[in-house]
Amino acid sequence: MLQLSSMVTNRPVLSLRTGGEVATAIEPVINPANLKIEGFYCVDSQSRQQLVLVTQDIRDIMTQGIVINDHDVLMLPNELIRMADLFRINFTLLGKPVVTSSGTKLGKVSDYAVNTDNMFIQKMYVSQSMFKNFNGGNLGVDRSQIIEINDKKVIVADLTQKMPARAGAMA
Repeated sequence: MLQLSSMVTNRPVLSLRTGGEVATAIEPVINPANLKIEGFYCVDSQSRQQLVLVTQDIRDIMTQGIVINDHDVLMLPNELIRMADLFRINFTLLGKPVVTSSGTKLGKVSDYAVNTDNMFIQKMYVSQSMFKNFNGGNLGVDRSQIIEINDKKVIVADLTQKMPARAGAMA
């Protein structure tokens, strides 16, 4: 199921064992190579320590929060050696400028939709400047349109490419 970023950020982390909130998921740990959410930075409810929740330990994502088995699945960042590179990169998608492959500036990433079944970001929503969009809406960009993601920007395929004419098209 697709969920907007607000359903997975700043959400309570709920334990099935205790039946209560054990932490708050503050921000996702995003792998820029494949746009997969690998985990979440969390703040422990009691110690206020920064911990990491790995996505494999998530049981469900509901309107009430993110459900896990127990508090003991939350780890200190230095204990997750396989994610050390992601922590060092500290990639954030929101606010990243989006340009086409021809160099046209589209705007900045204002939101994204996550497939909660596999935790891949499926769609980005780009807010355009007032001059480009008088309606104030967002431009949706599917992950299949992304060509490159680097530290400074997201490069997508040109949105105005002409499609080849179909044979036998009606006039």
